[in-house]
Amino acid sequence: MNALTNTPGQRVYDPRGAVEAEARPIAARASSLEGLRVGVLDNTKWNGRRFLEKTLSLLAAEEGMGEVTFYKKESFSKNAAPELIGQIAAESDVVVTAIGD
Repeated sequence: MNALTNTPGQRVYDPRGAVEAEARPIAARASSLEGLRVGVLDNTKWNGRRFLEKTLSLLAAEEGMGEVTFYKKESFSKNAAPELIGQIAAESDVVVTAIGD
């Protein structure tokens, strides 16, 4: 974060910063959910699960889908454990996740 001098004795920080990230290709999108194993990652935010359940209900009505499995992060404030991500990837064809307050 860059510090800017505004008035003598005061320091203002520029919150924009710079983010450097390696470009990665986007995964191919499924043309339909019919018959696919759907993994649902609940991030444990208060209304996140309700939002996910409603989303799945709408998707099921429009698309139909195979088996749906719910997974839960330890905490919304932490990244999902690598083991959990590996399990979801191994057991799911597509994954749905969301944030809800």
